[in-house]
Formats: sequence, C-alpha cells, structure tokens
Amino acid sequence: MPEISRFYGIIIRMYFQDHNPPHFHAEYQGMMAEYDIRTLNVIAGGLTKRAHVLILEWASEHKEELLKNWEKAIVPEPLSSIEPLN
Repeated sequence: MPEISRFYGIIIRMYFQDHNPPHFHAEYQGMMAEYDIRTLNVIAGGLTKRAHVLILEWASEHKEELLKNWEKAIVPEPLSSIEPLN
C-alpha cells in the first residue's frame, strides 16, 4: 500500500483498486482509521483525538490531490506524494 504522506508520526496511505467510497488510510501509533475523502468522516477504525484533528486539517487542505490519487489508484497508476501538514 503506497505511502502518500507522513507528518507528526501519522502515515497516510492508499490501496490500489480499493473499494468505494473514495478513501485513504491513516496510521498512528499502531492504530488505524479509514477516512472518506469527500466527507472526511471516519468509515472504519479510530485514532487519538489529536491525530484525528491533524488528519482532518491536512485532508481538508489536500482534498483535490487525494481525489486525484484515488483516480490513479483505481487504474492503477503510481500515486503522487502529498505535502505533509506544516
């Protein structure tokens, strides 16, 4: 599963040819969650409140890039890295 971003110990990944809805996977300190790209709702798993807030901030800034990567992952094509949260 390609890593597309990493910040504050949080790893963001996407699977190739994954199920709908368009989403990404976040991992932090052994915990995992899946986030719907369009709504930014958690669709599976869970993380600490602090990690969740950071992921929401990052994903809201990069929603278009996430959707473009989702389209690439379906084909599949190599995914683009996305800038970390600063």
